Amino acid sequence: MTGAPASATGGSGATPVRGGKLGTAAVNQASLWNIANLLTMARLVLVPGFVVLMFHNGGYDPAWRSFAWAAFAIAMITDLFDGHLARTYNLVTDFGKIADPIADKAIMGAALVCLSYLGDLPWWVTGVILFRELGITVLRFWVIRHGVIPASRGGKLKTLSQGIAVGMYVLALTGPLATLRFWVMAVAVVLTVVTGLDYVRQAVVLRRQGLAAERSAAAQEAVEAAAETPEGVGDVDRVAGTPGARGAAEAER
Repeated sequence: MTGAPASATGGSGATPVRGGKLGTAAVNQASLWNIANLLTMARLVLVPGFVVLMFHNGGYDPAWRSFAWAAFAIAMITDLFDGHLARTYNLVTDFGKIADPIADKAIMGAALVCLSYLGDLPWWVTGVILFRELGITVLRFWVIRHGVIPASRGGKLKTLSQGIAVGMYVLALTGPLATLRFWVMAVAVVLTVVTGLDYVRQAVVLRRQGLAAERSAAAQEAVEAAAETPEGVGDVDRVAGTPGARGAAEAER
């Protein structure tokens, strides 16, 4: 996430905006080592530490599992802040754009794989969640030139439920709490599947609209180019009558 050019109205002596937020000129030249990126880096560093804590002393020691839970909780909490800080204070960098989603998936993926390896969580649950997350990443690249699919309320609930459910499994709870965590995970899995299918639907619609817009723009350019030729009128009629032009016009309607 590279910083945008300094504001045209702000010189070298630009002062911070009242209220504590930095002025545009002060934050547009975002450093790689800004607070948002440092939080993202901290989450990445926590991943191997979390794995070590999970498997320490055989992987079933309640004390070490509590330490692992603390690392997982810190990673999930910092995820709430780094993106907010980057957007609020214009600390967006290319590194952050790439590292933030990687850090999100790394800590969640590590926790799921560890839990399944230790026999605490069925492998199919881990497979469903990881397949959904990786599949959505692929879809983002598939439609990125046509636009961005905004985060939905369902997606946010999915993330929250996953974090709570996985955290409860990391703690190795017993008794009634073990039953509760089962149902929380069930809700998380349902939200994972439902929001994943909805994301696929939105991606298909967005791509279809993007392709229609591209065809419309191409047809319009062809009409304008034909109008500039000596035989413009006849060429325009021929271009406008082509299937592509008619389809673009219908798409616009």
